[in-house]
Amino acid sequence: MANIKSAEKQNRQAEKAKARNRATKSKLRSTMKKTRAAISEGAAATSQELMSGTFSAIDKAAKKKVIKKNTANRLKSRLAAAAKRSVAK
Repeated sequence: MANIKSAEKQNRQAEKAKARNRATKSKLRSTMKKTRAAISEGAAATSQELMSGTFSAIDKAAKKKVIKKNTANRLKSRLAAAAKRSVAK
């Protein structure tokens, strides 16, 4: 446990940041799960609508440095490819 005032403050800030990051990442996972479900069902209109929101959530998470930029691009690319495959069927 920290004894120095600045270290205690840093611990408090780290806890707040951790909670924020967890919430953002959890929200991101939820939207991605919904989008993947819509894609696998083959609902084109619903999946396109959800993909827009998911891409936005991915970009926001990358902007907040919750996930890395390359990870964000990879996730978006894989979702888009999955959507394209489902439409082609």
